[in-house]
Amino acid sequence: MVTTLATPPDTVFETDIRSLQRLHKGKVRDVYAIDEHSLLIITTDRLSAFDVVLPDPIPGKGRVLNRISNFWFARTGHIVPNHLLQRPLADVLPDAAERRQAEGRSVIARRLRALPVEAVVRGYLIGSGWKDYQATGSVCGITLPQGLRQAQRLPQPLFTPATKAAVGDHDENISFAEVERLIGAPLAAKVRDTALALYQHAVDYALQRGIIIADTKFEFGLDDNNTLYLIDEALTPDSSRFWPADTWQEGISPPSFDKQYVRDYLETLDWGKTAPGPKLPDQVIAGTAAKYHEALERLTGEKA
Repeated sequence: MVTTLATPPDTVFETDIRSLQRLHKGKVRDVYAIDEHSLLIITTDRLSAFDVVLPDPIPGKGRVLNRISNFWFARTGHIVPNHLLQRPLADVLPDAAERRQAEGRSVIARRLRALPVEAVVRGYLIGSGWKDYQATGSVCGITLPQGLRQAQRLPQPLFTPATKAAVGDHDENISFAEVERLIGAPLAAKVRDTALALYQHAVDYALQRGIIIADTKFEFGLDDNNTLYLIDEALTPDSSRFWPADTWQEGISPPSFDKQYVRDYLETLDWGKTAPGPKLPDQVIAGTAAKYHEALERLTGEKA
């Protein structure tokens, strides 16, 4: 007989905030309008893989992601401002039942115009970049030296932008020229340079904590004065590939602190990587939760 683990009562798969207008339900985050200038963004325990939201939540995941993002927002304000506003949650959600859905897993943020690109930075040759390199000798059209190995550190980090896909669709890599066409050359250059600076700052810090950040993606928005802001999440196990530095080696796909653990399990299934996603075994759910908690503790020094 298979025993199913009970889901902790504070696990949140989907929010139901009746007092605010829900603007967007993403793969992980639910976004509500507070007023014309601010948003409530709640990080749920949903997990997406291969751009499909899976049916099983990962208990505690949303709280971990929220804490890691806020940690990085605090560390990177000297590089680019972020969307956080310092406002008590109780002012926005006076109802205790609604507030419980958001406590510890939400931010109150500026309402900005999100740019239609994902700013992806790759520092190591892995994942789709490794597959691309094997087939073409390039990553997203950027030619690399011959003879590189899987998981090898790249000569320099690469900016490989992508489109921001709707839920259920797949992000698509695009050229820098396409980014220039979408948002203009000056802003495209600023997004690229800011993303690379954020990545390098994070890489240097994380390595001191025993973590290699192999790649990551950022999202940016503009205010009415066209000031650039870092939005959404920052350098989390959902948006990044984290490896333990002490076991990393070239030539193999390293173990990770992110949802690669789930991707590896899903790759063993006869599943077409389209919705609906398959249910996850209890051991995969528990193992994934442990990976996220370890990433938080290593990066911040705080217990989850």
